Order: sequence, then C-alpha cells, then structure tokens
Amino acid sequence: MTGPVSLRPGFLPHYRKKRDPRRWLNLQEYQSKKLMQESGVAVQRFYVADTASEALEAAKRLNAKEIVLKAQILAGGRGKGVFDSGLKGGVHLTKDPAVVGELANKMLGFNLTTKQTPKDGVKVKTVMVAEALDISRETYFAILMDRSCNGPVMVGSPQGGMDIEEVAASTPELIFKEVIDIFQGVRDDQALGMAANLGFKGPLQRQAADQIKRLYDLFLKVDATQVEVNPLGETPEGQVVCFDAKINFDDNAEFRQKAVFAMDDMTESDPTEMEAAKWDLKYIGLDGNIACFVNGAGLAMATCDIIDLHGGKPANFLDLGGGVKERQVYEAFKLLTADPKHACENLAARREWQLGVFYK
Repeated sequence: MTGPVSLRPGFLPHYRKKRDPRRWLNLQEYQSKKLMQESGVAVQRFYVADTASEALEAAKRLNAKEIVLKAQILAGGRGKGVFDSGLKGGVHLTKDPAVVGELANKMLGFNLTTKQTPKDGVKVKTVMVAEALDISRETYFAILMDRSCNGPVMVGSPQGGMDIEEVAASTPELIFKEVIDIFQGVRDDQALGMAANLGFKGPLQRQAADQIKRLYDLFLKVDATQVEVNPLGETPEGQVVCFDAKINFDDNAEFRQKAVFAMDDMTESDPTEMEAAKWDLKYIGLDGNIACFVNGAGLAMATCDIIDLHGGKPANFLDLGGGVKERQVYEAFKLLTADPKHACENLAARREWQLGVFYK
C-alpha cells in the first residue's frame, strides 16, 4: 500500500507511558556499517583510522580505484562543513592514497563546523576510509516500528538519495509500505515485491530482496526501532549496496544489547543533557534566557510556546516526568541555576500537589 509516512522524530524526545529511556543511543557512521556488515548486509569496504598515518595505510590496503575519506562526527552536513584547520568539507574523494593521509592530517584533531554542530564545531577524532563506488541509481528503504500497525513495517521508494518526507509530500504514490507479520518475518514474496517497487529488475531484484531480508534480520538482532537506508543503491557493476544508513535502537532493550550500547559515543553530547540523563530528566538546551521547569511533556511544550508567543525565548526544555522524586527536583534546580544565561525561572506543574510549585 502507498501513502505518506512520517519517519523522523522531531527535535523533542518521544515520550512513552512507560518509564522513559535515559538517553538516545548515538552511533558513528562506521559503527552502524559494522553492525550491518556483521549481518551480511552489503556495504562498501572500509577501515577506521585515528591518525593520518593509519588513514594512509588503510587507503593502501583498500587498493580501490577511488577512495572516500569521511570525518566521523554525529552531526549531518559534513560534506559542506569547514574545519578550523582551513580544510573545506568533511567528505573527500580521491584516487591517490597519499592524498588521504594529507587530508586526514587536516581533519584529525581539528574542529569541523556544519549546519548541525555548535558554532565552534566538533573535534574530529576518527575518520573512515572507504572504497568509493559509483551509483547508477538510488532508492530508499527503511524498516520501522509503526504503532498504527502494532509492529514493524517496510517503507520504500524508487526515489532515494533525498529527503523522504519531500518525496512523500510531492509524490505520495512513490511511497510503498508493507506490514511485516512478526511471526512470519519478511516473506520471500514481500521482499521481491518491495524490490520490484523500488525499481530493481532481473537479477538485481533477487539481490535487493536478499538485502531487504538481511536488513530485517539486523532489525531484530539489535532491537532496532528503525533501520533506514538512504540510499540503497545500484552500481554499474550490478551490485545492490547500502551506502548510508541510520539505525535507531530501543533503549529499553539495553539490558540485552550491552555490546551495542557499549559503542555509544557520548563525547559529542551536551554536558548538561548528559547530567540530566543521569537523573532520568528530559532536558534540551535552547537559545533563550527564560528557564522552564515543568512536570509533563505536553505542558513543557505549551510553556515554551507561551513564552515565545509573548516575545520571550525559552532557555531549555525540561520535563521532570510523572514519577518524579525529591532528589530529581533538587538536581533539576541545580541544572537550571548553574546556567548563567537564565534570567528567571518559570515554574509550571501538571500536578501541583506533587511538587509544591505553582504557576507564576
């Protein structure tokens, strides 16, 4: 079946009725590709390097016609980013391994600024050296949990390599959705049907169907809530390759996914958000100067809206949650008062009798 599908969460966390996860798991691109590789999903050959000399050796070992060097940070827009070393772009293509070493020397240890990083950028500590493959055609494929279907669904489009929301809005007939039976898994006819909807033909259809089934195996294996491949590409040599992927994990499955969660990269996380997460507080820093201290996600968002409506700017989103304890309230106050940009505190409570605070 077809229709527009919302795939990406907004800037605020997703709230559940059950106990909320402590924080979102962040994996670098090479870590996601490693997980895919371990599940038999076709990805580019790659190595990871922490020094320029390691990057040079990796480029030589690849022995590829063309090499792509990618700075590893969690923010998007790397290709158009700028390093404080003067180098422009966090993604570079070259056919000369020696150039890889020179470029890595201008990336590693330097800050990369993109449209999604803080203004001072993020320090690059690792680069990925990968085989560059030509892409003759790009498609989109994802497996995600859909509450309306009470389980996982496959979503695909022959229009890949672009924002899928734009495709859904402009040409919804090019979005294909298939519900997966959790007891049967992805059937052969479903995988082949989705591959055909993505535009794969002949031997490539069978190859794409195999990749779809392997991606579902990965989805189950790591307790993912979403595996998004954009693009799932076709090469001139007749290969179906997952060129770029994003994996979201069920934080409630951390107890049985210790190896995956051990890869969590917290070096780029906001220190205040990390401190809040220790106390199961939901905090997101904003650019205003009016602090918000709220019990309830809906009320927190409404408070931010009201402040903005009256010409102010919220300094943060802070939700204590329904089962808040005295120590959490204390730690929340510490977080707010430690930030010098807070001009005042707006106290709002959904359950005033629990917290002993009232609207001001």
